[in-house]
Amino acid sequence: MVYYTQVLFVVDGQEAIFESFEDQVLPFLSQYNGELLYRVRPPRSAVLATSFGYPYEIHLVSFPTLADFEAYRDNPQRLAYLPLKEQSIARVLLIEGKAL
Repeated sequence: MVYYTQVLFVVDGQEAIFESFEDQVLPFLSQYNGELLYRVRPPRSAVLATSFGYPYEIHLVSFPTLADFEAYRDNPQRLAYLPLKEQSIARVLLIEGKAL
């Protein structure tokens, strides 16, 4: 099992575009054996210290294999929505991990 944490920073004023992107692409996870374990929208007050900024959302997803993740990432239907992502997301921190 592989795990991916995404810390997402949304461009101010583009929250609705970002949410539209998420609404379109998150349903594809299950087609590739992916599971959305957490989707968190933390308030600024939840961040005790930062040198990186305040995230809009944090996601934790899992896939049984790297190949499953890559198939999801490269899905042509998902890729069609990338303009929404590019318009709305300032930056993403993607962390790959495994359960210990």
